[in-house]
Amino acid sequence: MSQPAMINRYRWYELVGIYAGIFVFLTFILAPFVEGFLVSLKPLALLFSSPYRFWPENGSFEAYRTMWISVPGFARYIFNSFFISTIVTAVVLVLVVPSAYAFARFTFRGSGALLAAFLAVNMFSGAVLLIPLFRLMRSFGVLNTYFAMIVPGVAFLIPSAIWLLRTYMMRIPRELDEAAFVDGASHFYTLRRVILPIAMPGITVVAITTFIGSYAQQFIFALTFNSKSEYMPLPIGLYAYFGRQEVVWNELMAASFVGIAPAVVLIFLMQRYLVAGLTAGAVKQ
Repeated sequence: MSQPAMINRYRWYELVGIYAGIFVFLTFILAPFVEGFLVSLKPLALLFSSPYRFWPENGSFEAYRTMWISVPGFARYIFNSFFISTIVTAVVLVLVVPSAYAFARFTFRGSGALLAAFLAVNMFSGAVLLIPLFRLMRSFGVLNTYFAMIVPGVAFLIPSAIWLLRTYMMRIPRELDEAAFVDGASHFYTLRRVILPIAMPGITVVAITTFIGSYAQQFIFALTFNSKSEYMPLPIGLYAYFGRQEVVWNELMAASFVGIAPAVVLIFLMQRYLVAGLTAGAVKQ
């Protein structure tokens, strides 16, 4: 008689503990989003009423309508963020794919130090490098343009992307490269025709994480390198809801949910590839 699978050997109280832990974890993760959505449904006058009511009374989607009136260029801010993140992701992939392949397949002098330097770059906050970056952008004449946010975004996201994709490519058997070389293929041909199709799940993960990282880090660069509203990204549009006397919290929350909708839709559409990329290589080929 065959033994039951290990996954089916949990006792009832173990299953209760597992699901209870998952429930607590999801509660802490999702509670801020649920509360933010409920705040967007409340009238501004009732947000700080006492006693505090979690579920909104007389809730409506009025804030989702008035937010466009409060910040007329909000649609442009969303487009700018999506455009900047898309360009940053494309440039990062073009640079990272061959770089990750080189670090995964070749051993050359200084490769370890170079990888360590890439890792060290992520330890620096963007605020520390604002003045050097500002001087660099001014010398190239790209202030008040999209390039002023694209270039720093690419620079800060390349190191983590190289580490992530290099780890994935190292799991691809080297025998595939050797078989291609025996047939007379060059390194570039091997990368393009052999490695890339297999590495697509990992590349997809890098693309999604890069897009999200670029979408989230635009505030400080836009505030420093741009003064024209037509180039401002979403975080600057959200900052416009902070008035001198008060913060329009319900419209701010409504604008936040509308602003992150493109990223959420992208993740939803790509979740199958994201899960495949994260789990690929978990077992030995």
